[in-house]
Amino acid sequence: MSRLNFILEAEAQGTKARAGRFTTLHGEVLTPIFMPVGTQATVKAQNVETLKSVGSNVLLANTYHLLLRPGAEVFRKLGGIHRFMNWDRPILTDSGGFQIFSLPNARKMTEEGAVFRSYVDGQNVLLSPEISIDMQKAIGSDIMMVLDECVPSTVEHAKAKLAMEVTHRWAKRSLKARGDSFQSMFGIVQGACFEDLRKQSADVLTQMPFDGFAIGGLAVGETKEERNDFCELSASLLPKNLPRYLMGVGTPLDLLEAVHRGVDMFDCTIPTELAQRGVAFTSIGKLQLHRTIYKFEDSSLDQNCDCICCKNYSRSYLHHLTKSDEVLGWQLLAIHNLYFYHRLMAEMRASVFSGGFASYYQEKKESLSQSDNINPSFHILKPSKSARKKTLGDYEIIENEAGGYWSVRQKSSGEVMHSVNSPVEEAKKLYIDQSGLPKMLSSSDEKSANETKPILIWDVGLGAATNAMSVVKCYEDASSVRSVQLISFESDLDPLRLAVKNNGRFPHLFHKAPNEILEKSFWVSDSGNFTWKLVLGDFANTFQSEKIPDFIFYDPFSFKTDSTLWKSDFFQSLYLHLDVRSKMTCLYTYSAATAVRAALLFAGFWVGRGVGSGPKSETTVAYSGCPLKIQEREKLLGKDWLGRFERSDARYPTGMGEDQKSEWDKRIQNHPQFQV
Repeated sequence: MSRLNFILEAEAQGTKARAGRFTTLHGEVLTPIFMPVGTQATVKAQNVETLKSVGSNVLLANTYHLLLRPGAEVFRKLGGIHRFMNWDRPILTDSGGFQIFSLPNARKMTEEGAVFRSYVDGQNVLLSPEISIDMQKAIGSDIMMVLDECVPSTVEHAKAKLAMEVTHRWAKRSLKARGDSFQSMFGIVQGACFEDLRKQSADVLTQMPFDGFAIGGLAVGETKEERNDFCELSASLLPKNLPRYLMGVGTPLDLLEAVHRGVDMFDCTIPTELAQRGVAFTSIGKLQLHRTIYKFEDSSLDQNCDCICCKNYSRSYLHHLTKSDEVLGWQLLAIHNLYFYHRLMAEMRASVFSGGFASYYQEKKESLSQSDNINPSFHILKPSKSARKKTLGDYEIIENEAGGYWSVRQKSSGEVMHSVNSPVEEAKKLYIDQSGLPKMLSSSDEKSANETKPILIWDVGLGAATNAMSVVKCYEDASSVRSVQLISFESDLDPLRLAVKNNGRFPHLFHKAPNEILEKSFWVSDSGNFTWKLVLGDFANTFQSEKIPDFIFYDPFSFKTDSTLWKSDFFQSLYLHLDVRSKMTCLYTYSAATAVRAALLFAGFWVGRGVGSGPKSETTVAYSGCPLKIQEREKLLGKDWLGRFERSDARYPTGMGEDQKSEWDKRIQNHPQFQV
């Protein structure tokens, strides 16, 4: 049985990408994951506090280097690497196999192991499977790697076969050397660029009780196409119920390609190594800050990034530090690169869960392929800092001078979020007060409140989190102990990121919850009675995995911009999910359009008039069944509305055929709410 208890949580359609989790001796790991390389118990130019702040969760250290300095006795005396380097999260140790490969003229290979000359004191040192594992046990890593023999991927078949067979024998010896240690261990699939050897290696190693498997022998001479092909082949040969680790890879594009092919774990020195050379990976491609074109650019490194480097320093300053060989430049660019890598992994994980990885892969592949030496638009001086702060991607913030409030507008469509009046006032009136949430939370009977199930709310269209934060405020203002579960659905977080960046203009965001939602997709109140979860992706594809709510605050963009979420086909699938036998669900939305109400009725909802908002005299309330309260039934649309519907130009969905119109009319006219 695996020591890691790996759980495969989701697999993406149309691709081999997957998301999982496993538990080590020092905490849980979510995959896919990138592991920064801390070869000698340190990630170059970074301290552990900075590593945690950028999102690092697992670090890689190297057995070969730590064997030579400081040595096993130091780790045994001080209690292992975690205490030694003040890192309380998981650590994976490489066995030293790659270092053996890297010293072709300074080592001697035997069946026993590799003998090489120490760069510390010049003495000959034997690194065998037993010595490597003993050293890793002294280090106290969470995941140990078997000692393997790595050869160039371009080597001839006979040499690749011999090295693979040595790796298999050393793998058995490594497992035996582990003994009863609680540390996990990975086997390493070798075989260079030969399909038969890769299959043979995977077949032999998967018969051994490893806790996971690594794909070795790549990124050592083959083409990118060969790497992708043999990565995919190797991953396909490994068990689905154990983690897969591609060793020593690579660029952000390499990681995207490998996740697409079913890999879970990665390590590489590229983020920090290229940072030392002035290279940064950004949302628009790779930038080389040593280039003179950045000398006068008073803009952030990446306007779509909120790491401390991008929030506080200009490209001009980073160019200066790079040209001056200042360590601070290396440190800041490494912070950004690591943050970029970790955010990339989080985005890939989220897209697997949302079902959108296939499209994400295509879009991201293009942006990650860009660099400033092939795209001249990278060199155009950006607008002023104050102007840049008011825009992000396809969104900008605009001020309603008469009302004294700010809103978020989508530039491509011109649509404004909460355009009719103050966003906070509209959210309170349309969703909070109309749903009766304050009264539900202000129960004075604590016993009955404790015995009541949590109130579950779906917030469809997170936007700038106005509706969601109105729910949080309502809960915090109430004296009730009744719990609330809030689930926000959103496909684009740029509006919230933009609003948070301008939170002085959006006072409802003066709270720790929005930042935690952006960073972790989850927030829990101090009392534990309020939970807020973010579900990233298209609501039409994600809602079916969530529990039936009490309320739906339905606030996506309008039909013009987001037509799918207003059509009868979608409302039918939503209605079928909301089983009225288990719970009555109330849906509140700002639209009072005849087409929207007709689509809801056709789907099966009971539809009524909602409170007016701004210039709108009515909004809409829909129920998953006949409402129980008299005052709710009194607001249901009646035969007067039905008469207007029958005279309306918006009576039928666009493109509906004549044969369908009869069924449309009949189903709406015969709806039970018009028979009462």
